[in-house]
Amino acid sequence: MRRRLIVSYLLLLTLVLLALELPLADTLANREMERVRADRLADATRFASLSGPALRLGVTSAVRAELNRYEELYSIGAAVVDRDRAVVVASPGYATRPEATGAALRAAFAGQQFTSFALTDLWSGEPLVVAAPVSDGGEVLGTVIITSPTNRLRRAVLGWWATLAAIGALAVLAFVLTAVRLANWVLRPVTVLDAATHEIAAGDRTARVRHSAGPPELRRLAASFNHMADAVSDLVERQRAFVAHASHQLRNPLTALRLRVEELGPSLTDEYGRTEHALALDETDRLAHVLDGLLALARAERSEETLVVVDAAEVAGFRERAWEPLARHRRITLTVRRPSEPVYALTVPTALDQALDALIDNALKFADEGGRVEVVVDRADDGVRVVVRDDGPGLPDGQLQQATERFWRAPQTQNVEGAGLGLAIVAVLVDVSGGRLTMRPAQPRGLAATLWFRAA
Repeated sequence: MRRRLIVSYLLLLTLVLLALELPLADTLANREMERVRADRLADATRFASLSGPALRLGVTSAVRAELNRYEELYSIGAAVVDRDRAVVVASPGYATRPEATGAALRAAFAGQQFTSFALTDLWSGEPLVVAAPVSDGGEVLGTVIITSPTNRLRRAVLGWWATLAAIGALAVLAFVLTAVRLANWVLRPVTVLDAATHEIAAGDRTARVRHSAGPPELRRLAASFNHMADAVSDLVERQRAFVAHASHQLRNPLTALRLRVEELGPSLTDEYGRTEHALALDETDRLAHVLDGLLALARAERSEETLVVVDAAEVAGFRERAWEPLARHRRITLTVRRPSEPVYALTVPTALDQALDALIDNALKFADEGGRVEVVVDRADDGVRVVVRDDGPGLPDGQLQQATERFWRAPQTQNVEGAGLGLAIVAVLVDVSGGRLTMRPAQPRGLAATLWFRAA
């Protein structure tokens, strides 16, 4: 956008410059040519006043001396021609050129001064021909012809044009600098707005736009953007605070409710009452898991902490030891493959721990008895990769895209304990760490969840 704006300014200013300089260049060339023509006509008129005696009496010494002196001073040839068109007297450098002097002689013998020279003749090398009649009592006795080289005139015109070109080049340079400064001034609020938008999209909700520069319309746009960002941030913060507060506050009455339901157990004697009592306890436990998941999700989304360096291999080993008793109880083999040396990754604090807990928990839930759950830590794509793979039923391709949605659960797993928040929490934790979460079917069966973090 900046380039197009600069090119537009420069094109407009260049057109204005050409519209001014081209007529000026033509005017300067014509003025210089008129000056030279006027000088040569004045010289020819002076020589014509001296040539009357030479044509009447044949005394040519005075005129010859003037013509020779004129040529010595200005390197311009001149001649006096009688009515028979014979050259009576001429300077040494004068060369007869009938094609150049024919029209001049006809005009002079008609009693008129003559000069004919166009701007195009300046570059063809043709001389400037000037003629003035020699008159005596109204009778034309002859004519004076001056053939002037145009080298000096050409150099003078080129000098003027070179000066104009230099001025134009300096003007174009000034135009460029002005266009760049003007484009920067106009686009500075847009550039700052773009940077602030990217920062907010990257998770920095405190990023705002300084609206002290640029056109008034863009300054108002920047101020409106800041107001909108404040309103959205406040709304999101209120929503997260409400979720966290509500989840936390509901824990106490839910705990009290569960205790009261438990106390009802001994008073139930029939089989139906004990069954319903067990179902009520299961529902309260499920509701407690939902509240715990909502609270964890709200905390993860609020994470604005700086990234820390963690040893992914060491964390995976710790989580293996923590989940080994449950895996052994369910007769599932839990293994970790990791390098012997540290594998450092950048994450928000506890992100990798919580993500592995959620993924291993899911894998142990859905793996069949006697199955395997494997955690692999290695380096890939200039970062750190952690893969949790199981050999359970897995998910079809159509359901993989929905797996990280909040409260979503696969239709075939509705009877499995869970609230549908585990993968959503993992996705948020990985995202705020600047990493990636991908899931794909494992071979020959099962599900493989891959975490990727930037290497420290």
